[in-house]
Amino acid sequence: MGLKVIGAGFGRTGTDSMKRALEMLGLSPCHHMYEVLPRQDLYDAWVDVLNGDREPDWDRIFDGFEATVDWPAAHYWRELAAHFPEARILLTVRSAESWLASMDKTILNRMRPENDPTPMALALRARIFDDRIDDPEHIVAIYRRQIEEVQAAFGPDRLLTYELGSGWEPLCEFLGVPVPDKPFPRGNTAEDFQARADQTRAEQTAIQREKG
Repeated sequence: MGLKVIGAGFGRTGTDSMKRALEMLGLSPCHHMYEVLPRQDLYDAWVDVLNGDREPDWDRIFDGFEATVDWPAAHYWRELAAHFPEARILLTVRSAESWLASMDKTILNRMRPENDPTPMALALRARIFDDRIDDPEHIVAIYRRQIEEVQAAFGPDRLLTYELGSGWEPLCEFLGVPVPDKPFPRGNTAEDFQARADQTRAEQTAIQREKG
């Protein structure tokens, strides 16, 4: 099938809403961290890729998916854009200040040592943030650098920079599809994230116990 849309935006830039929006537009299923977490084979493959323990097999990882947003795939936007040359690039963004505040309540919190990070959290912490998750200036610099590099790499024929909260119109115009008669999906608040993360942590702990 091959990817038709590659999301290059960081987590907490509306990627959960964008996943559901793309699926409503027919690009289903859309790869997202929430697709990775319940699938142990995909989870293990991504942890190995992030840690440098295996070469990524993009066709196998994205087998059955038409689009991808969120981490871990967003870190590999260059490689994916080259591997799927017909795919459009979708860069979800929000202000650096609001992004950092959201990250601190959710993903960064799950990466901190006192919260017993999962293998995925540890791998992302090292690969994305150089293990410097308590350095706000460093984290924001990485966020801004990603935006600048993606925007410099593609022209408007292939790239859409999508501001959080922009609704259907820019996305549908970019993809050349009609605007749905349903509201743009919203959700995945900090509370939603924490509830999902707690459930995932419990499931991962059970799996590790079975392995051990």
